[in-house]
Amino acid sequence: MDGMHDLGGKQGFGPVGHSPEAREVFHAPWEKRANALYSLAVKLGVFNMDEYRHAIERMEPRHYLLAGYYERSLTSTATLCVEKGIVTHEELEQRAQGVFPLALPSAPGRSNVAERVRFKAGDRVAVSLDQVPGHVRMPAYIRGKNGVVVSESPAYPFPDAHAHGVPAADEPTYDVRFDTAELWPNSADQAFVHVGVFQSYLKRAE
Repeated sequence: MDGMHDLGGKQGFGPVGHSPEAREVFHAPWEKRANALYSLAVKLGVFNMDEYRHAIERMEPRHYLLAGYYERSLTSTATLCVEKGIVTHEELEQRAQGVFPLALPSAPGRSNVAERVRFKAGDRVAVSLDQVPGHVRMPAYIRGKNGVVVSESPAYPFPDAHAHGVPAADEPTYDVRFDTAELWPNSADQAFVHVGVFQSYLKRAE
């Protein structure tokens, strides 16, 4: 979906930390438990990874920006467990002895694009300009941009459908190479950016 979580290519969030503390995976015991809980839920089939990612995307924007990585993970896990009837919101707040914010309701998903095109290395492609209310794995900074296919990866569940229980065929992702001058004209050093892009997000460049 299009929301606060899609921060790729955005300015104004300061430098990326490189201190030893920034490289630590866990900073408190509860973070290990939150990580184990979501991993177990996926392993048991309670929800899939696309549902998990979409529940994080659905967090209220202020909550998303103020929350750390594992708070977002816990919010997603709790939201999906409530939505699937495993626990109630009231039970969570009773255990927390206070407010337990959940993610906002989901919008509908979508199936694969009807007329998908198979690409090969060297093909010039254009990323669609779709604005998607449900889950999507197409970052905003590449939408409407042209790139070159480098390689094709094996087929995976189409995330726009997989996050919503919508029937869809698995489809490949393409390693697409973008010139930074195409992505951010007059505001980036000369370089290439590679992005894994699902087939339904691509069409042949004109």
